[in-house]
Amino acid sequence: MKRLHLLLLVLIVIGQSINAQSKKAYQLYTGDGVPVEYSEMFKILEKSDLVFFGELHNNAIAHWLQIELTRDLYEVKKENLVLAAEMFESDNQLILDEYLTGLITKGRYEAECRLWPNYKNDYEPLVEFAKEYSLKFVASNVPRRYASLVSKKGFEGLNSVSAIGLSFLPPLPIEYDPEVPCYKGMLSMGGGGMPAHVTANLPKAQALKDATMAFFTIKEFATGRLVLHFNGSYHSMNHEGIIWYINNMVPGLDIQVIHTVSQKDVYQLEEDNKNTGDFILVVDEDMTTTY
Repeated sequence: MKRLHLLLLVLIVIGQSINAQSKKAYQLYTGDGVPVEYSEMFKILEKSDLVFFGELHNNAIAHWLQIELTRDLYEVKKENLVLAAEMFESDNQLILDEYLTGLITKGRYEAECRLWPNYKNDYEPLVEFAKEYSLKFVASNVPRRYASLVSKKGFEGLNSVSAIGLSFLPPLPIEYDPEVPCYKGMLSMGGGGMPAHVTANLPKAQALKDATMAFFTIKEFATGRLVLHFNGSYHSMNHEGIIWYINNMVPGLDIQVIHTVSQKDVYQLEEDNKNTGDFILVVDEDMTTTY
């Protein structure tokens, strides 16, 4: 009897150990919630024209997968892979280019390029990869001063921007549809109607960011090229935001979106997260964040 009890105890411990070892930090899904392997997703991404990786800015798994995907796409596309990112503003393209080509030092680049606080942990690996393999890296986002201007004065505020300043923006006037769900939803964030600090100009500032990222991303598109763009998930969720503008600029491109979400349970995609992207990266909500 004691031996039986001991055997049962051993089996329980082994079972618990196996269960602990099988826990996942993340799971990939198709948009409709079917689990998918990375290799299956990759076969689709490598054949596309544009890939938008919608991240949670402090999500360690998303940042890890970004550099892994970059490496793997480079193996297939080589010099036909172009990187682009929200985290770099269009008026810093020259500084970024000068660093990537070795004209200026890393210290000068970091001092002058208005890098995000989490750059070292989360985006430096992407930039250094581009530098090592001589890849184009697009600073796609609008200079924040112009987004702030639109937030205060609407699109009319851009009429006073100089010719040099306008070179960092998409062509004016900025097309804008307030009924696009991602912009309409911004007006009611927080529930109970429009919060006191939110004005009708807030989604316009968001739209300016999206339009700018779309414009500078699509400028790099060419047959045979693949542009991999990194951005906050809201900018590409539901194929809205940046994607809405690209579809208006150049209809018919093969655009794939990876959308990152955080869930308590990674083993089943929650209904609210379905169809937010072509592929959904679900990360355990207990995952350590980068900041």
